[in-house]
Amino acid sequence: MTPLTSNQQYDCVVVGSGASGSIIASKLAEAGQSVLILEAGPSRDLKDLISSQLWARQLKWSGSAVEEEGNHKIGHGFNAGFGAGGSALHHYGVWPRLHSNDFDILSKHGKNLDWPISYETLRPYYDEVQADVGISGDAKAEIWRPKGEPYPMPPLPVFAQGQVISKGFSAMGLTTAPIPLAINSVPYKGNPSCVYDGWCDAGCPIGALKNPLVTHLKQAILAGAEIRYDAQVTRVLTDKNRQDVASGVEYIDREGHTQRVKAGRVVLAAFTVQTVRILLNSVRANGVALGNQFDNLGRYLTTHAGRTVFGLFSEQTDPHLGPTGGQLICHDHYDDKTAIKDSFGSYQWLIANAVKPNGLLGYANSRPDIFGPKLQPFMAQAAKHLGNMLYVGEDRSVRENRVMLSDKTDKFGIPVARTVHNAGPEQEAQMAFAMAEGEAIFRAGGATEVWTGPRAPIHIMGGAVMGSKEQTSVTDDLGLVHGTDNLYVVGPSLFPTSGAVNPTFTVSALAYRTAEHLIKTG
Repeated sequence: MTPLTSNQQYDCVVVGSGASGSIIASKLAEAGQSVLILEAGPSRDLKDLISSQLWARQLKWSGSAVEEEGNHKIGHGFNAGFGAGGSALHHYGVWPRLHSNDFDILSKHGKNLDWPISYETLRPYYDEVQADVGISGDAKAEIWRPKGEPYPMPPLPVFAQGQVISKGFSAMGLTTAPIPLAINSVPYKGNPSCVYDGWCDAGCPIGALKNPLVTHLKQAILAGAEIRYDAQVTRVLTDKNRQDVASGVEYIDREGHTQRVKAGRVVLAAFTVQTVRILLNSVRANGVALGNQFDNLGRYLTTHAGRTVFGLFSEQTDPHLGPTGGQLICHDHYDDKTAIKDSFGSYQWLIANAVKPNGLLGYANSRPDIFGPKLQPFMAQAAKHLGNMLYVGEDRSVRENRVMLSDKTDKFGIPVARTVHNAGPEQEAQMAFAMAEGEAIFRAGGATEVWTGPRAPIHIMGGAVMGSKEQTSVTDDLGLVHGTDNLYVVGPSLFPTSGAVNPTFTVSALAYRTAEHLIKTG
């Protein structure tokens, strides 16, 4: 494939159109900079989204293969996105904040890594994001929530399933609050309120859920940013006379031609694994990949452990109603990372998730032991009386869990990503404790039968971690890749540790902070 070099120069090229990439693109374009977004997947619009389980699968990753190894694989095919909006197009809109004690774990406990910033550094950006995007919730009811402005919208309603399960939490002396959701409980900034039909992972065609098609990607295009779809970036280019300066990127277009585009700045927002893959493929003249001077690139890969508790209740629960991400949240155990014997880390409960009969997350699949003539009566009962909630546990952050390049290549001849991720005994101990607690909560709430699903990977973070020292990180606290003048990373790959909350709110706050810096220094 012959490179077709473009003579057009942009102020900034953004790789990826997901949550973080669209924020950078919109902020810079609104500030008058020329911006090009390169998205590996296809174009999509709200009118293209269909509320079905089969459709939802089309929003998942379908680009170059990712090899996975370890006892707790990262589930790239499920967690990543492909096309306009990236993984934020099929996310559930669960937007809690990290807690203050998530930022200094190494200093306090001698484990994992420290963030180069504190919660207070990020706090004003959390507040700014929630005012811009719109979050529904009840900050006062979240007694564990760190300081910040109240949410701009009231919480979404709690339906029968949430009301039933909350009785079990109360009986156990535990606290619940409405989940903070990037979903409209009332009309907000021209977008309608939720209709509570539980199709969040299919993209939300009405625009009530804050995916990039209704927020920053839309704003970026309105502000003049250009976007090219089916454009798989393969590497960052450097100035031949100055290896610390990114001159642009190389990508393969939909016809299979290799293209090059020039830029004053390059921002990688291609989600965790693909951002690292691009950097590993971006080798300087000295043979060292960009950001890998100290062999940190790709390391400290993390993913949350998720596991569902199911139960059947005599009371009617109507489990199909409400948001996919759940109705209630509990962080009662979050702030004491050493409370559980032989364990370490925080965890949260996301309670009363809307669930369908079939599909990957359907309740029919939760009971593989029930089949044949016994399945129909179980399904009939579960359709009205099922309850469920999701445990989300903090991961360990260790060098051995990592992204590398495989010996295999994709259809373009580019090495694919290879990931290795293993959970340790502390994570296993925490999950065992939480599963026992979850069963006790359901029993206390009147469940007549309780079971649990398998452990699953939820979210992917790390690999290009930020830090205060070049010797132990890939970027500085603003995402500037060490050893470069104009190459930035945004997105969850920056996370030095995982915490135990869904990452998109934090991803967005970090991107707001980086965008502010890029505008001031642009």
